[in-house]
Amino acid sequence: MQLRVPPLAAAVLMAISSFAIATPSAQAAESSTHNACSNWVDIDGFSDTLDKTVTGDATVSELSGLSVDANGQILAVADESRLFTLDSRTKRPVSVLPLVDENGQPLDSEAVAVDRDGTRLVTSETEPSILRYTRTGKFIGRLPVPDSLQVAPAGKAADNLTFEGMALLPGADTLVASMEGSLTGDSAGIRRLQTWRRAGNSSNFRVAAQYGFQADAGLNISDIASAGDGRLLVLERGYTPGVGNTARLSLADPRRASDVSRVDALTGQPGVRLVSKTLLADIADCPSLGATTKQPQPNPLLDNIEGVTAVGHTRDGRLKLLMVSDDNGNATQITRLYELTVRLPRS
Repeated sequence: MQLRVPPLAAAVLMAISSFAIATPSAQAAESSTHNACSNWVDIDGFSDTLDKTVTGDATVSELSGLSVDANGQILAVADESRLFTLDSRTKRPVSVLPLVDENGQPLDSEAVAVDRDGTRLVTSETEPSILRYTRTGKFIGRLPVPDSLQVAPAGKAADNLTFEGMALLPGADTLVASMEGSLTGDSAGIRRLQTWRRAGNSSNFRVAAQYGFQADAGLNISDIASAGDGRLLVLERGYTPGVGNTARLSLADPRRASDVSRVDALTGQPGVRLVSKTLLADIADCPSLGATTKQPQPNPLLDNIEGVTAVGHTRDGRLKLLMVSDDNGNATQITRLYELTVRLPRS
């Protein structure tokens, strides 16, 4: 994956300069050391601004994927076939678009990416599929998906455990989608990462390499984001009744991994190299920053964190991330935004 500087970088960095997110004043006075989640990650703030708000006739709820538009605004896709636009500074909803496929049917939408021409790429985990939309929400096509990734009996994927995450890499020539769960025949914990490569200078993508990724025990991949250098940020999450949520952020490097698109079952066989993985932070280890929760959690800051995207860099080169939790339309859960700063380990 030979990568170039993303064409949207200037707009994104402008958005970062006006990024506003609530941080308790007592914590703001602390040094960055006191905001550390790990040696690699600091949490800079959180905001519950979006929780149970309404724009138009739509409640802002069940957000599961984030991306940055060319103008710096934030796109947030919701499970119920809706695409919200958020103001880059206040994070308040600006607009909402309903999403349907070519047959007028709604999606189980989970992740969103913005192509270099402004086209919105949105995953649906029903089949699964990746669909293309104009800025105004008009359906204009879909990407090919390997047969093995289709939901059984058509393929080997489990219902509701398919394309949960997606990222467009710098240069916009490589798209990556992550399977939330394992395929039938793969060892427990193995997740497939599927890539597509752009066909020349067109808007069309062709199926390309596929990689294997080892998820942590009991966790699924909820989203991925580009780290900007060929590596991926992987957000894994899980839930334990009576205990609460787990959310971990890792750095994954597929550049030396084996292409497993022709491997029927990934079972740890010799000669197959999985994507390398470095744990960056367990979000439960972050300072709570005064957050509150309506249900048991290892850390009151936690909820069902499902989306992550890179929104720029600090002046010293650290990566700025925005994450969002999916409230599942539940009164006891929160739609919460998280701002983090990540110092990436050297590749």
